[in-house]
Amino acid sequence: MHPWAVRSQRMAGLLVLLAGLAPALAAGAADAAPDAAAGARIYLDGVLPSGAALQARRENETRVQGATAACVSCHRRSGLGNVEGQSVVPPITTKYLMRSALENGSDFDMSHVEGFHQGHVPYTDETLARALRAGQAADGRTMSGLMPRYELDAAAMADLIAYLHGLGAGPFPGVSETQLQFATIITPDADPVERQAMLDVMQRFFKGQADVIAAETRPLRTSREIKYRVTRQWRLHVWELNGPPERWEEQLETLQRSQPVFAVISGLGRATWAPVHRFCEASHLPCLFPNIDLPVVREQDFYPVYFSRGVLLEADLLAQWLAARPQAGPGGRLLQVAREGDVGSAAAPALAAALADRYAQRALRLAPAAPAPTPSWWAQALQGLGPADTLVLWLRPQDLRGLPAEPPKAGVILLSGLMGGMESAPLPPAWRARVHMSYPEDLPERRLARMNFPFGWLRVQQLPLTAERVQVNTYLACVIASETLGHMLDSFVPEYLIERLEMMISRRLANAYFPRLGLAPGQRFASKGGYVVHFDPQGAVALRPATATTALAPATTVVADTDWIVP
Repeated sequence: MHPWAVRSQRMAGLLVLLAGLAPALAAGAADAAPDAAAGARIYLDGVLPSGAALQARRENETRVQGATAACVSCHRRSGLGNVEGQSVVPPITTKYLMRSALENGSDFDMSHVEGFHQGHVPYTDETLARALRAGQAADGRTMSGLMPRYELDAAAMADLIAYLHGLGAGPFPGVSETQLQFATIITPDADPVERQAMLDVMQRFFKGQADVIAAETRPLRTSREIKYRVTRQWRLHVWELNGPPERWEEQLETLQRSQPVFAVISGLGRATWAPVHRFCEASHLPCLFPNIDLPVVREQDFYPVYFSRGVLLEADLLAQWLAARPQAGPGGRLLQVAREGDVGSAAAPALAAALADRYAQRALRLAPAAPAPTPSWWAQALQGLGPADTLVLWLRPQDLRGLPAEPPKAGVILLSGLMGGMESAPLPPAWRARVHMSYPEDLPERRLARMNFPFGWLRVQQLPLTAERVQVNTYLACVIASETLGHMLDSFVPEYLIERLEMMISRRLANAYFPRLGLAPGQRFASKGGYVVHFDPQGAVALRPATATTALAPATTVVADTDWIVP
């Protein structure tokens, strides 16, 4: 055979072989491509693609690994950095990390972020890999000893850099050049009076924001607006859910698709908030301070933020108080009463579990969801209680009004303040003289000056005081959201909203009912304590500031049985 023919035959065989190998080669190439999802696990959780813990060392040779070594610990979920005391962690999203001063200077949408130096030497993938492994910045300087030196192979490094390229890239839902879209969420079992009270506050607050921004807006005299103030109009969408809770997440997904919003502010629910919590966490949608008494306790979640743990905090306050009373518990029974399907039926088991070693006998009596318990039901429910027993009521005002005129002979009688109406709880006189109450707020006389802010605003807005706690907490949620947005300097990234909230909320002094508020990574309840109180036996009253349509309103005072307790 001619040599050329032999070579041709061999070439044909090679082509056939390569054709057969093509799918495998293509699969291998795909496997080798950087995986941003794997990079996210490195950044957020400190977990390598292999499943092993991320390993690193600091300049002083201290070793860190896993979640402790994760980038999110310092650079935060947004990638926009952090400030703690004198330590400033710079932003590491692409436009701050990998662009030149010329590019950043010509970007009209570029916002200032603490820790960003516009003239820095931009990173490339190669110099970024060197910084991560050896702690050497793009300009050659040695980075801070706080910056870990990571042990990453080529594939894991490529995955992490791929994630960083997309971090903070946007666009983000509910944000346009001229508007910020927000929602508030109302569950179908919300109280109608509280619903209207909350919406009145929110609508007036949003109108006030629009009026202020309209007054500040001016024709631009230069080609670029200075990005040091929020000039976008706020728009409020009311998301009213219907049907059973298992249908709410689907409804929320539809609403977010049809009109995306940047964040949820306030909101109102009663028996459960869990589907809303799950939706906000899964959708990366900040949910700030809804009016609910049974929040979801998952502080490893990021996006939902609450004022307190509600009735679950109350259960801890009561448990700690009872545990300190030698006469409460041993030899006696713990009887709790709640409405079927209400939040008290979830708080009662938490209290019983906390007191399992103290009370050998623990029982929960559930009143029917409707109608109100009858006198005969109460007689049977409270039958046999004696001086060694403890009675706990997880009941709303309408049920407290139906209590028998005389309390049972239980040694201790306790009441949920949040459910019962705090110092305004409508207890029969004989009960009022016996009851001790959980009180997860500051005492009335201590918060009086702080309450001038929300009450003064309600007076100016000519809003009557119809649901005080809902109105005040809704106003406070709106104010905190407004202050936080003002600190974001147009960097409207959902994660950055939560991070800025964590940074600034502890600096606030006027927090209405709460003596102090504070958040940190891994904390999603801003107020963490409370008191146990009893009603003032002298019958003294404290005066609330008046709204535009009410005179000074008396409220029976309470006396603290404890110092401020943080369970």
